[in-house]
Amino acid sequence: MLKQLIVASVTLMATSVASLAQSQPATTWNNKQCAVVLTYDDAIDVDLDNAVPALDSMKFRGTFYLIGSSPVVAKRLPEWRRAAQRGHELGNHALMHPCDGSLPGRSFVTPDNDLSKYTVSRAVSEIRANNVLLNAIDGKTARTFAYPCGDLQIGGVKFYDQLKNDFVGARGVTGGLQTAAEVDLTNIDSYMINGQTGEQLIDLVKKAQQSHTLLVFLFHGVGGGHGLNVDLKAHRQLLRYLKAHEKDIWVAPMVEVAEKIRAVQGGSHPGKAKE
Repeated sequence: MLKQLIVASVTLMATSVASLAQSQPATTWNNKQCAVVLTYDDAIDVDLDNAVPALDSMKFRGTFYLIGSSPVVAKRLPEWRRAAQRGHELGNHALMHPCDGSLPGRSFVTPDNDLSKYTVSRAVSEIRANNVLLNAIDGKTARTFAYPCGDLQIGGVKFYDQLKNDFVGARGVTGGLQTAAEVDLTNIDSYMINGQTGEQLIDLVKKAQQSHTLLVFLFHGVGGGHGLNVDLKAHRQLLRYLKAHEKDIWVAPMVEVAEKIRAVQGGSHPGKAKE
């Protein structure tokens, strides 16, 4: 009986992958099998010390979600500007990175940065202020947002609803692979990485290739620098796999992939990914 269940599960998975692959035009991901987006949160030193050089060495462009108040933004502003000039997206991770301190496991949230104590207008104003800062660094107006701690609401109100025209899309923290038609541009799925091996990261890419879907990686520390971390070897193995298969995998910043998804879904945005 167990053997029959396993066979049935494998068959169902194969059917689901085939169905996803057939339901999406081959042109969706720039005529490649899938799209992979490499995102890095919080504007920490290892972004510039480890992640940017690793991406540059492979000629890949990623998305770095910057907290405007981070001292690493102020101290290393010229380096962030150079990263943007090389094609990396500087995304918006809010000015103060407020998280909902009323939720379980949020003892790290300080009273000043407790999203549950914010008004919606304050959250929106701080995020827009961060956009002004980012524009001063990179000169761009089109970019994406990433929810601090993945929190979407203040008092039951989705604060991003007031920001839809300010961004091409918003990245969330829920893991998942989706076709362009399935993606919710107000809460784009991503896989949070913490301690996975290179093989595990590559397996996710292979699943995206098989299903012709979008895969977004969410990194914090790369080789240290944060409690949520991927080691340098695993990160390097992932990049090497992506490079070896770049004819089949579209690797691009979140803003460019979101623009493509918006076009597939029939929407438009006043900004453009490449400026």
